[in-house]
Amino acid sequence: MGEPMRVGIVGVGTISGQYLTTIDSLVELELVAVSDLDMARAEAAAAARPGVAAESSDDLVRRDDIDVVLNLTTPAQHLGVALAAVEAGHHVYGEKPLAMTTEEGRRVLDAAEAAGVVVGCAPDTVLGTGIQTARSAIDDGLIGRPISATATMVTPGHERWHPAPDFYYEPGGGPLLDMGPYYLTALVTLLGPVVEVTGMSSRMRDSRVIAQGDRAGAVIPVTIDSHVTALLRHASGALSTLVMTFDAVATRSANIEIHGESGSLVVPDPNHFSGTAELRRLGDEGWRALEPSAGYVDGGRGIGLVDLARTPRGAAPRASGELALHILDTMESILTASREGRARSVRTVVDRPAAVPLTTLPRR
Repeated sequence: MGEPMRVGIVGVGTISGQYLTTIDSLVELELVAVSDLDMARAEAAAAARPGVAAESSDDLVRRDDIDVVLNLTTPAQHLGVALAAVEAGHHVYGEKPLAMTTEEGRRVLDAAEAAGVVVGCAPDTVLGTGIQTARSAIDDGLIGRPISATATMVTPGHERWHPAPDFYYEPGGGPLLDMGPYYLTALVTLLGPVVEVTGMSSRMRDSRVIAQGDRAGAVIPVTIDSHVTALLRHASGALSTLVMTFDAVATRSANIEIHGESGSLVVPDPNHFSGTAELRRLGDEGWRALEPSAGYVDGGRGIGLVDLARTPRGAAPRASGELALHILDTMESILTASREGRARSVRTVVDRPAAVPLTTLPRR
């Protein structure tokens, strides 16, 4: 395997805990430094890990003992942090979305190409056994030629649990840009890239009330649409229906279903790495669970960093910046189609990521 990939984290907010657990547990990753606008948070994360430094983001990206900058800032900061890391000659792996806009995302990828570094981006949940086992079933022809898919995410809103949910209801947020990457990345992994979209969106109310934390009871404005419905045409010819909402209570439908000419597939929640895929073929009397047959076993957020480290030089990692740009372009196209009331072509082109064989990673 060689030496572990040395990681510097910018942003140690809520999501960082899951990444830190993964980095702490895998021998192929080594945490070197952390940074946050709230230096007390950075110092707390560093103090729990001997030898890890806490410093400003400017100092962190200038370090010469870091291989990759893990960008866990809010969406509005993704561009600046990524460009600074690339300029310093580091690979970058970021939380989703890649940037606030497709144009910004292109700037990151163009800068990375010029600097000879690699960009990776969440979500890496699609690399786990849940989505990859479902993909294996499709690739093995168990449902025949894929015809259609449905993808549904229903929640009453993140203000019910998040102590600082403001950015979910500002430009760059909303159910599509927040949760859409999980579902769309899964659909592209399963069915291939998207070439055309149409959509509609709405907003149930113009404000939300924070339910937990120090700001409980505070009212925050909603400046984006909080319900989005879209129809996607994949390059393969398959059609997907997408529903993303912060305005409803719950759903009993599967997160993702894939339908083919000779079978149907229930796909596990794309916000998780594992879960059971279920198959029902033409003539079957019921559904049967599929044993895990592909993907990283016991994955967690940050597995994409290992996949990046394992990617041969000159090749793109599975959770690549190019894939993230395609997802961002697809989401922007959906929102534009919703405003304009007409179908939109998705201009970016990306290859369907390579499948992940069943893999158990070495742990400390």
